[in-house]
Amino acid sequence: MGVRKRQAAQALKEAKKNVAFAKLTDVPSSPRKMRLVADLVRGQEVFRALGILKFSNKEAAARLEKLLRSAIANWEAKNERKAENGELYISTIYVNPAPMLKRLRPAPQGRGYRIRKRANHVTLVVDTIDNDVKKD
Repeated sequence: MGVRKRQAAQALKEAKKNVAFAKLTDVPSSPRKMRLVADLVRGQEVFRALGILKFSNKEAAARLEKLLRSAIANWEAKNERKAENGELYISTIYVNPAPMLKRLRPAPQGRGYRIRKRANHVTLVVDTIDNDVKKD
């Protein structure tokens, strides 16, 4: 590894040290369905987002709720204190497609229809509301 590449990797590693995030990989639902729920909570305060996810009818909401609780726990572990109400918010949430499973379904006259079983990866970043004000 070259010097510039190593320095860039070190800088990225240092920047990630004070960011609390959680990742959910290979969720067996389509990215489009997950994005509908992710858009509901993007930019929300975390405890309000937990309420939104708890009472949502979507299946993806239960998975995102668990992921959000994990991100909050990660923040609490890094800062060695409990999160207070109104302190944290979801700064970034994005859904990427995962590799598709391709299957064949028998069809009439000896043909086969292709079925694409989609999956996704979700990344959720939690930050304090005070940090956002200090950066501006």
